[in-house]
Amino acid sequence: MAKVLRTFEKGDEPSTNGTSLKGYLNLTYDQLVDRLGEPTIDEPSGDNKTQVEWVVAYGDDIFTVYDWKTYDKEYTIYALGRFNVGGKSYAGDFISYLESL
Repeated sequence: MAKVLRTFEKGDEPSTNGTSLKGYLNLTYDQLVDRLGEPTIDEPSGDNKTQVEWVVAYGDDIFTVYDWKTYDKEYTIYALGRFNVGGKSYAGDFISYLESL
């Protein structure tokens, strides 16, 4: 049975406390929008280390997809080709699935 992929909207996302870096997605911002829709969080974090973040359920697991320390939203949108994946569990299947779409 295929795992269901769901991107959360801002205010509807589950807590991501306790997540940590699990891998990388070699995709651009536009490719991520095509696969996941608009980011869950589309504004810089308080420390400006992330500019955008998707919170995604893949099966029973929650993952985050985010830029890290670009400090520049325009760079993230137009030039970045590798995004971080955070979670609490193994992310290899999630990463492979998104890259294969």
